[in-house]
Amino acid sequence: MTSFSRRTPEDQRPNRLAAARARLGEPEFDLTESNPTRCRLPYPADLLGALADPRGLAYRPQPKGPLEARAAVARQYLRWGVEVPPEHIVLTASTSEAYGFLMRLLADPGDRLLVPTPSYPLFDQLARLESVSLFPYPLNADDGWRPDLGAIAGAPEGCRAVVVVHPNNPTGSFVAPDDAGRLAALCRGRGWALIADEVFLPYPLDGGPGSDQSFAASSACLTFSLGGLSKSVGLPQLKLGWIAVSGPAGELPEALARLEYVADAYLSVGTPVALAAPELLDRGLALQRAIAGRCRANLARLRELVGAAAAVTVLPAGGGWSAVLRVPSLLDDEQLAIHLLETAEVAVHPGYLFEMPGEGYLVVSLLPPEEVFDGGVRRLLAEVDRLVAG
Repeated sequence: MTSFSRRTPEDQRPNRLAAARARLGEPEFDLTESNPTRCRLPYPADLLGALADPRGLAYRPQPKGPLEARAAVARQYLRWGVEVPPEHIVLTASTSEAYGFLMRLLADPGDRLLVPTPSYPLFDQLARLESVSLFPYPLNADDGWRPDLGAIAGAPEGCRAVVVVHPNNPTGSFVAPDDAGRLAALCRGRGWALIADEVFLPYPLDGGPGSDQSFAASSACLTFSLGGLSKSVGLPQLKLGWIAVSGPAGELPEALARLEYVADAYLSVGTPVALAAPELLDRGLALQRAIAGRCRANLARLRELVGAAAAVTVLPAGGGWSAVLRVPSLLDDEQLAIHLLETAEVAVHPGYLFEMPGEGYLVVSLLPPEEVFDGGVRRLLAEVDRLVAG
């Protein structure tokens, strides 16, 4: 019998929630939808015309990506007052690939990366595929989801980098400037790199300290800031991300040379999308504004509807596309999510998916069309009220 790598799990069965969704079919109200192309946003019909640039017919492999595309990405950072040289930018096929490249750049098999919790459920999968380990550090729920710098400082040997998600998904919390400075100093002292996932940075909601700042401005430690078309202009299907590298001048040349070596082994970025990037980033600003408007409108409506439901509260949402709800712990979060599917035809994320601290958390996307969002939230609140009433 064929043996398989331990990079993939032996148990491929879906969890209970995924099995319930497969059994029940598409819910009437999907409050987990995070694919902007499915949310009735105003995409111009000719937006992808730039992909037909005839220069795309010639293959001229460039490990870091075409200079004009990297220059267009560099211009994106000017909105946060940061001048990033195009030669300090490396294009990737996605943010997930960017994480993979950085794990290969920074960590040997068995080394650790520090990652925030709560946060993306994707980190475990990516780390497993790259044969590295994760050391979770908590975000303090009682202190606005600030990173626990004490826990980070107490990390075990073998850590090579700290990951921050700015703003975090799903809590929406930004890393405040004071915490960012202390974190960079700690990384500098320990010889760690700092990986800043900033894919949701263009989408402030409540805002807060740090909401107008990018880690690409950091020079205290070697820093890798991540972004991509998927979130910045709502085009996940085009598969283009980037890594902006900053830090001490003495470390940048080797870091960039080694990162280019990794990228050169894959050459994964498609020429047409790279050539189209300047136009897509420019024209995509209208989509970015539409997405931001949708998220703000749905967040305001959520708060309005929840205001009359004493059993549910909406936690502060600094930025991003999600909102976190606190609900009574009458059922565990997975059971509650399944119950909402079965009885109300409403899909939500249970908090455990993001490793929230305990039970009583649900996460909803702010992207769905406003009438879908309104109807789904009403159903959710009515069912929670019914459960509380017994």
